[in-house]
Amino acid sequence: MTRPVDPGRLRTFGIMAHVDAGKTTVSERILFLTGVNHRLGEVHDGAATLDWTRQERERGITITAAATTCTWAGHLLTLVDTPGHVDFTAEVERSLRVLDGAVAVLDGVAGVEPQSEAVWRRADRYAVPRLVFVNKLDRPGADAGRATAMLRERLGAVPLVLQLPAGVEQAFTGVIDLLTGTAHVWGDGPADVTVRDAPADPVIATARAVLVEQLVDLDEKLGDAYLAGSELDVPELRAAVRRVTLAGRAVPVLLGSALRNIGIQPLLDAVVAYLPSPLDAVGSVAGPPDPDAPACALAFKQTTLPGGQPMTFVRVYSGTLRPGDRVAVTRTGRTQRLGRVLLVHAGTTVDVDAIGPGGIGGVVGLRDVRTGDTLTDPDVPVLLESMEFPDPVLSVVIEPATRAVADRLPVALARLVAADPTVTVGTEERTGRTVLSGMGELHLEVTIGQLLDDGVRVATGTPSVAYRETITRPVTGHVHRFSRQTGGPGQFAQVVLDLAPGEGGFRFVDATTGGRVPRSFAAATGLGVRDALAAGPLGGFPVVGVQVTLTDGLTHPQDSSEAAFRSAGARAAREMLVLAGPALLEPVMTVEIVVPAEFLGTVLGDLGARRGTVASLGERSGARTVTARVPLAELVGYATDLRGGTQGRGTFTMTPAAYGRAPAR
Repeated sequence: MTRPVDPGRLRTFGIMAHVDAGKTTVSERILFLTGVNHRLGEVHDGAATLDWTRQERERGITITAAATTCTWAGHLLTLVDTPGHVDFTAEVERSLRVLDGAVAVLDGVAGVEPQSEAVWRRADRYAVPRLVFVNKLDRPGADAGRATAMLRERLGAVPLVLQLPAGVEQAFTGVIDLLTGTAHVWGDGPADVTVRDAPADPVIATARAVLVEQLVDLDEKLGDAYLAGSELDVPELRAAVRRVTLAGRAVPVLLGSALRNIGIQPLLDAVVAYLPSPLDAVGSVAGPPDPDAPACALAFKQTTLPGGQPMTFVRVYSGTLRPGDRVAVTRTGRTQRLGRVLLVHAGTTVDVDAIGPGGIGGVVGLRDVRTGDTLTDPDVPVLLESMEFPDPVLSVVIEPATRAVADRLPVALARLVAADPTVTVGTEERTGRTVLSGMGELHLEVTIGQLLDDGVRVATGTPSVAYRETITRPVTGHVHRFSRQTGGPGQFAQVVLDLAPGEGGFRFVDATTGGRVPRSFAAATGLGVRDALAAGPLGGFPVVGVQVTLTDGLTHPQDSSEAAFRSAGARAAREMLVLAGPALLEPVMTVEIVVPAEFLGTVLGDLGARRGTVASLGERSGARTVTARVPLAELVGYATDLRGGTQGRGTFTMTPAAYGRAPAR
């Protein structure tokens, strides 16, 4: 039986970025230089290894997070290439949950873009140590200094500039390593790199002095050595960079141009030197990353193998998973036996006999497993932190295109929902038609395309926005008595409820005293209230931002039951919602638009017509940028309208901002 790799020589990291920043090209260069691929796969040719699905190759974007493994400098690297488009946020979210580190790729011209900021904030939430790779520095208008400054200004990060560019824009040929004082210059091929001493330049000397001063200030151990008069050598400086990176106090910044093969080898060296191994996560609830410890893993993604078998992606935190092992799903308490255990390389799999601590792979044979479930040794149950995903914001009615696919549609939809937590399927109350909901127009297009890939063709309606409802004023002391006699045992419950605006979704508080309402009846009342909030009085949309408090109630010795109190809670809540000044909420997006200057007036006028509010205007490489907040309802079809209004030269990106009050309908 093969023993898992030493956890200290593992690096499990992701590549994250705004769409079109070049992260998949970075990943492809890594695969080539580590010997996984023997030719370069280019995104623009539809030949990128990690963009392996039909839609990814046709659209030229990353849709699903793709994993692979490679080796560098005696270390095993597990690399996950994540999507850059905001519609596929679930792929980024669950990837960050299971990664030890990340490489954030920035466009050297655009710097920190909206989705760069969104994924950065998610990495902050999971405390993922990061490196930054400023890409595309060979492009006109590229400026590494400006991109680094944006890290401070927009993200609040502390950048450690480890390299300076050798040349600018089209003359960019390599990097100056400030720690070693060497120049790395690339020729025509990916491996064609020459390393020599850097020139004696006061700019380089000043930049190195600034870097050393930063490290002395940030790292106590290095600071003590400096104050003691010690000569700070390169190994000590590198060790300090690693410590401050793992602690989240700073972010190393490296430079390059992936398309021209510049900067990838130093980036790989930095991944090995500065990003964490599983050993650096000791102290987690899963225990130390010991291959012989009880198994503990997180299921973070569901997919289906080409033969139709369901496969669960897992990240192993401790112990070892092997074919035939029994594991318990903590959420259900159910014990199941693993079938095959697989390593995944983009769209292909390889059977292995073990996945150890720090490893990411696939397991076959599990049933009733969801994204975020913990898999553990049945004798040592553990519950890892799960994942939260945003609610869908756009919906579309779908119907089977032919009778022949009608029976297959429910099965195909169930598979999609299992694979993507941000996809939901419901039913229109009035018509009974199927409603598919997702994170945006592109997300819905891709999801419907996946149905087509499964041989299930559907007809679609016009996308509609996922509204919410809320209340504008409190209602206190509302009494509802539920009483029903059917000839046998009756049903009786009386509740007294307060309804008030609150934060987030829904909160229920049991404030009863003196035992007038048993705890189980109070809990049933809360369930009834939750039932009522699923459909508000204005349009049947979910109600959010409310707190309901049970202040009193009455019971009957024979006729009271949990079912009666649940009915009373639901009926009371529906009555109170009408009295509380219900209001409609709509999703509002932060939109960044980049257009030539001559079209700025047209774009601003159009935003005003769409109820948009402009937050800022800027300039980027000769083009004008507009950042605005716009209701999502006004952005359906905006990509086509923007292209038409700017002769195809305008682009935009959007990220969810908040829910805001919608105008009266």
